[in-house]
Amino acid sequence: MDLTQELNEFLLRNGACEVGFADITNFTTKEGLDTGIVFYITYPKKIIKNMQNAPTLDYLNEYNNINSKLDELSIKCEEFIIKKGHNAYAQTRERLGTDFGDNNSFELPHKTIATRAGLGWIGKSALFITKNHGCALRLSSVLTDAPLEIGEPILESKCGKCTDCMYACLGGAISGIEWNCNLKRNDFYDDKKCEKYALKVSKENLGTAYTICGKCIYACRFTQKYIKNHSLTACEKLFDK
Repeated sequence: MDLTQELNEFLLRNGACEVGFADITNFTTKEGLDTGIVFYITYPKKIIKNMQNAPTLDYLNEYNNINSKLDELSIKCEEFIIKKGHNAYAQTRERLGTDFGDNNSFELPHKTIATRAGLGWIGKSALFITKNHGCALRLSSVLTDAPLEIGEPILESKCGKCTDCMYACLGGAISGIEWNCNLKRNDFYDDKKCEKYALKVSKENLGTAYTICGKCIYACRFTQKYIKNHSLTACEKLFDK
């Protein structure tokens, strides 16, 4: 078994729902670590199904729960690669810090690596989307110099004319412009409007102001396909045990 397959199976076995590998030579944040490993964990369908009036307390709790699982998995991935004799750097929340900069974004977002790995694309909501799970997921990534087989990048949106997320966003953050890899996020999405509305609606729904909302996640047509599919994914089966 080669290293790519071995690592993929290791991450899936430890909770990842899907794994990708990307060439990040042109935008790595760590010199010499030119390959990105990216993976995600999905939100349980039952939580997303109840988000007509998002955000909900269940969504907030699962948001934090998945983030913790992803950090743990990132460290496991890093340790796995180092034991194989290569260098690795897990992009955990602690290491990246809480300062997102002026545009509420990390220097090398997980979703940038995910599009280059070919797992999905960026929606009009600026969220990462896959055909099978919509945007009902959260990502993490690890940078490495290990020789891995990389995926075929996805450089354009697959949302087409759909504007469901735009109309669901009561903060007016989504312009309706389709993403491509040459656009900066704020060319098609206003993070400040999103943040302002999220603070307002979370205060109303949860009693405390958080920078979470979830209305665009629920509205996405690919998310709706995911939650209406009654069969459990491998990831769901793992966490149901």
